[in-house]
Amino acid sequence: MKLETVVPWGRSFDEYCRMFKLEDEDLQTTILGCADGPASFNAELTARGGQVVSADPIYQFSRKEIEARIAAVYPIVMNELSANQDDFIWDDFIDVESLGLARMRSMQRFLDDYESGIDAGRYLGASLPFLPFEPQQFRLALVSHYLFLYSDKLEETDHIKAVNELCRVAEEVRIYPLVDLQNQSSPHLLPLMSAMSNYGFDCRIEAVDYQFQRNASHMLRIRAR
Repeated sequence: MKLETVVPWGRSFDEYCRMFKLEDEDLQTTILGCADGPASFNAELTARGGQVVSADPIYQFSRKEIEARIAAVYPIVMNELSANQDDFIWDDFIDVESLGLARMRSMQRFLDDYESGIDAGRYLGASLPFLPFEPQQFRLALVSHYLFLYSDKLEETDHIKAVNELCRVAEEVRIYPLVDLQNQSSPHLLPLMSAMSNYGFDCRIEAVDYQFQRNASHMLRIRAR
């Protein structure tokens, strides 16, 4: 992985709760955040006494390197957002500038927590489909803005391998969003659900109380039968 190919963009604890329908009992269990990037979920949940580990290949880099990359891509992402505002639902954010401020707050919270989180083993440089965890080590695994979103880069077999690995290390898996970068339902969604059903898992699409990317109003919940 090369840092210059990464576009870090962090979301908050509140957004995670809404994206994944996290209840109090969920937040009190063991959680794996996969592909969290510079989200502040780990930092905020840890501050609340939660048990969470985040896995992402970006964590092989230092705080200084990640911080520099955030500074480099931030204006680029903001320009893209400004040019494509119709692709998003502006209910939670007044405008592009307010969104940018919210994202930077989340990413700064992540950066402030990063080095202590590395020392505590809460941030691990790892990526799907191979995770360095024991079977059923976590009660819940969350995947934010990775699977399905990048359907043009990850093939159907990649999705199936990734979800099989997530189901190996966690009792339950939740994935959001279910649309690709064109705001269309991922072509891999139904084949993945069929494959996981054949492997003995229950797959359910559930509406969530969160939508920023247009049509991104559902998550996938996967549990063993």
